[in-house]
Amino acid sequence: MNDLNQYFGADLSVSATGDLMPVDGDGRGQQRVLRRLLTNPGDYLFHPSYGAGVRRRVGDTLDLPKLRALIRGQILLEEAVAKTPEPQITLTPTPKGVTCAIRYADAVSKAPVILNFNVSR
Repeated sequence: MNDLNQYFGADLSVSATGDLMPVDGDGRGQQRVLRRLLTNPGDYLFHPSYGAGVRRRVGDTLDLPKLRALIRGQILLEEAVAKTPEPQITLTPTPKGVTCAIRYADAVSKAPVILNFNVSR
C-alpha cells in the first residue's frame, strides 16, 4: 500500500508532471514513524491519543531513559516496525536539543531501516 509522499513538516511531494508522489516500502515506514514521534498527542482531532510529542520534551530536564522508552513504545505501534529484533534507539544530547538515531527492522521485508533526526527547541 502507498501513502502520499510527505516528509514531516514539509509539503506533499509532486512529480515533474505535477502529480502527487506516492511513497511505499522503507520510505513509507520512516515517514510514519517520524510523524508519530513528532506529533503531539491531541493534535489529530479524531485520534487524540496519536503521537509521542517528542518535541515537547526538549527544553525539559532531559531524561534519556524516559524519552527512549517513550520512543520505543510509540514506534512499536506502527505496523511498519517489526517487533523483533528490538528497535535500537540512540539519543545524543546537543546544546539545543537531542539527536535521535533509530534502527529497526521493516515488518514486511525484515530489512534494517535507519532513521536519524534532530529535535531542537
